[in-house]
Amino acid sequence: MNDELTRVDVEKMKAELEDRRLNIRPKLIEDVQTARAHGDLSENYEYKVAKQEQRRNDSRMRYLEKMIATAKIIDVKDTGDAVGLFSKVVMFNEKLGREQTIRIVTTLRQDALKGLISKESPVAKALMGHRPGERVEIAVSPEMKYTVEIRSVEPGTDDASLEISSF
Repeated sequence: MNDELTRVDVEKMKAELEDRRLNIRPKLIEDVQTARAHGDLSENYEYKVAKQEQRRNDSRMRYLEKMIATAKIIDVKDTGDAVGLFSKVVMFNEKLGREQTIRIVTTLRQDALKGLISKESPVAKALMGHRPGERVEIAVSPEMKYTVEIRSVEPGTDDASLEISSF
C-alpha cells in the first residue's frame, strides 16, 4: 500500500535524504575511521557506537528512499467549516467529560503527545467531513466506542511547519 502524502511531505523527505547523503553520512564515515584507528576493535566502544550510528543513518536513508518512491501524492482540499486534512479540531469527549484539541495530519507528521493525529487513525477517520455542533461516534475497536461533540473547526494548510517523524 502506498502512503498518501502531500507534496510538502515528499519535499521534506527529499531535503532530509540529501542532508543525510551529503553532510551526515561523510561525517559518520570519518567517525568510524577515526574510531577504528584507536586499535583493537573487540574492545573499542567508540568504534561500535560509530558503526551503530552509521547503520542507523543508512537505514533512515533507505526508509526515506522507499517512502519517496512509493508515495501517492494527495492535494489538501478546502473543506470549509468541515473537518479535513490539517484542520484544528476542538471536540468535547463525552466519556472523559473534557475538551480536547487535535490537528489532523498525514501519517509522517503524527505525534499524539502534541495533538497531531494521523488521518489514518480511527479518530480522524470518524471526524473527517463533519462540522461544528455534530456528535460523532468514534470506534477504536469493536468493543471500545465513544462519542465526541465537535465544538470548532479551524481549517489548516500544509504549511511545512510540522516536522516529519523519524520512524
